[in-house]
Amino acid sequence: MRQTLGKIATAAHPASRKTGTGAAPTAVAWAGMTSWTLDEVHGVRVFAFAPDGPPVRDAMELVAAAFEHDAEFLVVPAERLAPEFFTLSSGVAGEFLQKLVNYRLRLAVIGDISAHVAASNALRDFVRETNRGRQAWFLETRADLATRLAAPTPHG
Repeated sequence: MRQTLGKIATAAHPASRKTGTGAAPTAVAWAGMTSWTLDEVHGVRVFAFAPDGPPVRDAMELVAAAFEHDAEFLVVPAERLAPEFFTLSSGVAGEFLQKLVNYRLRLAVIGDISAHVAASNALRDFVRETNRGRQAWFLETRADLATRLAAPTPHG
């Protein structure tokens, strides 16, 4: 079941029905998430995960959610990413992003990652370079995402 609440759709894990925060997800509680939203932002379907729940460790959970809801852009709160995601030498971030690229999905990590960036020059450089492209962004807020999605796409 889905509810339309000024967005395309929202859903919540069945346990949250007691509080009236939403309806059951369509097939799977995505990545252990208790809720999500599906928006259209400047013509782009954006599937955004809620900040609550366990860390997201597998990009394929995101791919499944995106395909289920015909989304082309995924939003994951920074606090939902496993700590090893921010340790580039672990390879987790690279593998994670490569899976999304393989499925032609884009990603925004939303939230404060300043402590991670301050602790790693490699991560600082990675974030700066990633933010120059169009495939994945590390942004502070959802408003920053809307601004980036509104920007014209360079051609060539």
